[in-house]
Amino acid sequence: MEQVALGATGLAVSRLGLGCGGLGEARLTDAEAERVVLAALDAGVTLFDAARSYGDAEERLGRVLGTRRRDVVLSTKGGYGASGAEDWTAAAVTRGIDEACARLGTDVIDVFHLHSCPLDVLRRGDLLGALDDARRAGKLRVAAYSGDGEALAWAVASGHFGSVQCSVSLFDQGALAASVPVAAARSVGVLAKRALGNAPWRFAGRPPADDVATYWDRMHALALDPGPAGWDDTALRFAAFAPGVGAALVGTTSEAHLRAAAAIVARGPLASDVTAALRARWAAVGAGWPGTV
Repeated sequence: MEQVALGATGLAVSRLGLGCGGLGEARLTDAEAERVVLAALDAGVTLFDAARSYGDAEERLGRVLGTRRRDVVLSTKGGYGASGAEDWTAAAVTRGIDEACARLGTDVIDVFHLHSCPLDVLRRGDLLGALDDARRAGKLRVAAYSGDGEALAWAVASGHFGSVQCSVSLFDQGALAASVPVAAARSVGVLAKRALGNAPWRFAGRPPADDVATYWDRMHALALDPGPAGWDDTALRFAAFAPGVGAALVGTTSEAHLRAAAAIVARGPLASDVTAALRARWAAVGAGWPGTV
C-alpha cells in the first residue's frame, strides 16, 4: 500500500489506517481482534489509531503487534482516564502517555492526540508543556490534536502540534474548506477520521444512534450520486485522497471489510470532475454544517 508523509513529522503512514475503536469492544474476542490486526498488516496498513476510551484496544493491539511494532505507526489519544490523575491536567497527559506505552508494549508513542477537548482546555500551557516534556524524554514523537471546529483551527495554526485528526467525509467537508488547507500550508499532518461518514447508506430509515443519524440526515439533504462504483468506493476515495489529508481511518472489526477498503484505496483518487461535483454540492447545501467530533 502507498506510504505517504505525515506532514513534516518525519513519519510515513499508509494511505489507509485502521481505526481501532472496535478492537476494544467486549463482544469481540481476543482471537477475533488478532485476526483483524493481522489482516490489516497483510493488506499493507502501517497506521493504527487507538484511544484511552477504546476499551481494551490498546492492550490487544500491543499484544498482536509484538515485534512488528517497529514496522508501524502507533497513534493514540488521551488527556483523561489516567491512574490517579484528574482529567485534563498535566499529570493526566504525562501518566496517560506512560500508561499508553505500557498497554501498547512500546517505549514510545508515535502520535499522541489530545482527544477532542474544547479550545479553552487545548490552549492551556500545562498540557502543552506536558506534551513537550514527553517528547524531550523520548516517550512521544509527535504531539497532536483530535477534534473539529474552533479547537481544530487553533491547533493547526498554533505551532504546537505536528499532526491533527479531524472529520473528513462526503458528509463532513467543513475542515476541507478551512483547517485542512491551513494544515497543508504549515506542513501539519492530517488524519481523516470517520472517512466513511458512519456509512449511513446502510440504513433504509433514520437510525437511532445520534452520530449516524446526523450523517443520514446530511446524506439525504445532499442527495449525492455515488456513481456506478457505489457508496463505499466513492466515500473512501474521496476522503483518503482529499488534498492535505495524509491517511483516512476506517474503523472495522471485519477482515473482509478491511481487505475491501484496502482494495478501494489502491484504486487511487476519484476523477477530478467527480470530486469537484461532490465538493460543489457540499458548498451549496452543507457549508454551514459543523464538523462532527
